[in-house]
Amino acid sequence: MRRAWLELVEATLDEVLPAADARPAVLSEAMRYAVGSGGKRIRPLVCLASAVAAGGVVGDARYPAAAIEILHNYTLVHDDLPAMDNDVERRGRPTVWKQFGEANAILAGDALLALAYRTAARAPRNVAAIVDVLGEKGVGVVQGQVEDVADAPGASAGSVDSFVYLHKTADLFVAAAKMGALAGGGTAASVARLGQFAENLGLAFQYEDDLLDGDGLFSRAETERLVHMTTAAAIAALDGLPGETSFLRNLARDLVGRTA
Repeated sequence: MRRAWLELVEATLDEVLPAADARPAVLSEAMRYAVGSGGKRIRPLVCLASAVAAGGVVGDARYPAAAIEILHNYTLVHDDLPAMDNDVERRGRPTVWKQFGEANAILAGDALLALAYRTAARAPRNVAAIVDVLGEKGVGVVQGQVEDVADAPGASAGSVDSFVYLHKTADLFVAAAKMGALAGGGTAASVARLGQFAENLGLAFQYEDDLLDGDGLFSRAETERLVHMTTAAAIAALDGLPGETSFLRNLARDLVGRTA
């Protein structure tokens, strides 16, 4: 199942991204470089699985799944810029700005953002609601990044952590799940449940990253407690959904104790 779903995501990304030699070639190449540079594709998998959990079929969510992955990679392109994190390597190779230059990286990110909305609009149903969710959570990611970059002067550490984690990390998980559920024709209750699942999944993902990086706000013991608490909350939110939820349950469990 996972392999087939990943193949669907890759095929859809290849379909919607500009051809590598489309003029201007440097922009098309940079966009494909950004999106094709690896990664676990967790967010599009959440999107596809949420369509199924809401009672739809996986193909319903292929374009929303591609859209969330495109938007996710846009955020990474801009996060890596010298004005932000100034990272020169991502996923074992040069970042987009290091490979193509800073101006081209900014423009590639801009183009990816626009392409994400165009791709989401190809969903089979509930298009306006899907695009609205993508916009809401896309803004949320930027809000989280602003707080992260500024280190939120004047705010308490706990509130900064909560705000940044909820927006910079969890918001795209929530967008993925809700977009998938909407594309699959899910009820309002199913969309809400999958949103709860995804918010907790995103928080668990971030807390686990803190354990891997050793740079979290909380002690290791407290961070481990938070990982298990949010993972349990994510899995509990799946109860009562009309479709198959085993993929999402297993995904949540697999994030606990991961090594990368």
